[in-house]
Amino acid sequence: MFKIQTLNKIDTEGLSLFPLDNYEIASEIPHPDAIVLRSFNMHEMEFSTSLKAIARAGAGVNNIPIDKCTEKGIVVFNTPGANANGVKELVIAGLLLASRDITEGVLWTKTLAGKGQEVPALIEQGKKNFAGQEIQGKTLAVVGLGAIGVLVANAAHSMGMKVIGYDPYMSVKQALKLSNQVKFVKGIQALLSQADYITLNIPLTPETKNYINKEKFGMMKNDVRILNFARGGLVDLDALGEAIESGKVARYVTDFPNERTLTMKNVIAIPHLGASTKESETNCAIMAVSQLKDFLADGNIKNSVNFPEAQMDRNGGARILIANQNIPNMVSQISNVLASEGLNIDNMLNKKHENIAYNIIDVARASINPEIKTKLEAIKGVIMVRIIQA
Repeated sequence: MFKIQTLNKIDTEGLSLFPLDNYEIASEIPHPDAIVLRSFNMHEMEFSTSLKAIARAGAGVNNIPIDKCTEKGIVVFNTPGANANGVKELVIAGLLLASRDITEGVLWTKTLAGKGQEVPALIEQGKKNFAGQEIQGKTLAVVGLGAIGVLVANAAHSMGMKVIGYDPYMSVKQALKLSNQVKFVKGIQALLSQADYITLNIPLTPETKNYINKEKFGMMKNDVRILNFARGGLVDLDALGEAIESGKVARYVTDFPNERTLTMKNVIAIPHLGASTKESETNCAIMAVSQLKDFLADGNIKNSVNFPEAQMDRNGGARILIANQNIPNMVSQISNVLASEGLNIDNMLNKKHENIAYNIIDVARASINPEIKTKLEAIKGVIMVRIIQA
């Protein structure tokens, strides 16, 4: 029986994929085998020694202490692409909000309540204060061509925009999905200098913090409109404030408002609604649960942010899972322990991700002495061992 703890409200369609005869699910549960969450902040949590995996029903994992999990041999999953359409649709809405003064116009219109028969005339008099521009024929620069960026680029092109994209790490999978009408630009300066609109679709990492800074604002046209539905920390707010005051930036639309941006002029602040659709929540929950089930039952890993992707069909016998530091002579030491116990390796998969190696080892024997786990854990550099009996 696996124990699953939920730290946020998780879509029931996803949770229903856990068979009740083999899984116990609750928000308060001692010694969980796995945790499913959305935005809950885990950085101050103490982890039970029973915890094997964490699944984030969403793409961002800033709320999870990744390094701490890796040290403890805890696999962290996310669900890239599951909420991509929901975010894409909000980015397109952001394009329109940045172009037409819709939000200010709506707020002003509400102030006319109680004016009775005067309202139509007042509307006609006041609408000139909320004029905007059309997006058709304008140039959109897409920074980051992952699952969301590609959808945004293709949708913007279908709406009549000229679309240029930049992503030095673009995958072949995403490249095949990108419209051939989207121009791929190799340098960030060439991209920013052409853009009437810029949308950020990259993760927040130590390398991308304050990615849009004073230097990059200097590369942009005057009157540019910037959309940030990725992460708030991607934009240097000091530099943004200066760019807005100087007229360099006409609008900044963000899904990650804070006290600073709420007081800036020409900022449209949206309350983190990117993935807040029924469909996105369902898709993320289904993907998160499916990945957890495959890992808990068979040790397979897909869409982990701290462990390598590793998937191997079962051979009918027992399975040994080992995570270790990616250092020399580990495989031979593991093999020696198994050989000393009379275990013959039928099939083995060894994958690496940065400083972590992950091994899936199948043996013919249906049942393995649990003491082997202790011997494997004693190897210097091993950080996690699991045995799945047949």
